[in-house]
Amino acid sequence: MVGIILASHGEFAAGIKQSGEMIFGEQDKVEVVTFKNGESPDDLKQHLLDATTKFDPEDDVLFLIDLWGGSPFNQASGIFEEHKDKWAIVTGLNLPMLIEAYGSRLTMNSAHELAAHLVAAGRDGVKVKPEALEPKPKAAPAAKKHAAALPEGTVVGDGKIKLVLARVDSRLLHGQVATTWTKTTGPNRIIVVSDGVAKDKLRKTMIVEAAPPGVKANVVPIKKFIDVCKDPRFGNTKALILFETPEDALEVVNAGVDIPTLNIGSMAHSEGKTVINKVLSVDQKDVDAFKALRDKGVKFDVRKVPADSPENLGNLLKKAGFDF
Repeated sequence: MVGIILASHGEFAAGIKQSGEMIFGEQDKVEVVTFKNGESPDDLKQHLLDATTKFDPEDDVLFLIDLWGGSPFNQASGIFEEHKDKWAIVTGLNLPMLIEAYGSRLTMNSAHELAAHLVAAGRDGVKVKPEALEPKPKAAPAAKKHAAALPEGTVVGDGKIKLVLARVDSRLLHGQVATTWTKTTGPNRIIVVSDGVAKDKLRKTMIVEAAPPGVKANVVPIKKFIDVCKDPRFGNTKALILFETPEDALEVVNAGVDIPTLNIGSMAHSEGKTVINKVLSVDQKDVDAFKALRDKGVKFDVRKVPADSPENLGNLLKKAGFDF
C-alpha cells in the first residue's frame, strides 16, 4: 500500500486527516507533518524525513501538501529528488482529494499512478452554487512565437527596472512570498539574488518551479543582478527581489542600486545567532550590514507578511544587546 504523508502550514494536515477518518475510517500508513511558527526549514525537513521512516523501505510514498511553493512543498521536493522513481508529490490538498486517495490506493500500488489520478479528483471537488457561476472552459491559447532577444542598448519603457519589493528572507521563495507578497506588490518577475543559490542546481530548480502563476522566477548571482539594474532593456520589469542575507543586499546597494526600503522578513536561527523576534535571528555580521545599509539611507520594513504591524529594527537589536 502506498504510504501517504499529509504536510501543511499549521495544523491543517492534522485537521484534514481527522476529517478523512470521519468519512473513510481509520487509515494505516498515513503520517502528518505540520510546519509551526518558530520552526526552521531544517526542522521541517527533519519532520518529513522522520515521517518517511514510519513506512516500509519498499513502500511507494505520496506527499499530499497544502500549497505549491510553500515550505512544506520545498522541503519535500528536496527529499523527493532522491526517490523520484517511486515517490510523488501533489499540492492543493483538499478533502475530496484525500478521500479519493484512501479509496484508490486499495487498487493502485504506485505513487505515480495515484498522484496522476488525484490531480483530477482534487479539481473536480471544487464546485460552486449557483451553477451559473461555474467558469466556462477557456479556449486553448494560440502558440506564442519566441521573440528574438533585444539588442544591447535597447531602451524599453523608461529604461529602469521597477523594484516593487526588496526582501531579506533566508527561505527565499516560499508560500508567504508566492501568495501574500506577490498579490500585494504585483510583480511580473521574482528575482532571487544569491551567488550560492545560483550555483546550486537543485535549489535553483525548486525556486523556478515555486513561482506563482503568471510570474516568472529567476535565480541570478549578485553581479548579474547589478548588471540587470543598469540594463535599459528591463524597463518594463516589475521585480520582487529576494536576498538570503543583509550582506547580499548591502553589496547590491554599494554597487549603486537604489533600494529605498528593505523588507526584513525571515532570518533563520543557527549557531552563533541571537533571536530578536519570532522569525529573525542575527549575528554581529548581520548587524554591521544593517548599520551600513542604514547609513546608506535604506529604511527597514520588519514584517513577515503584509498584514503584520511593522516592527522597529533598531529597537529589536538594542533589546537583544546589540549596538545599533
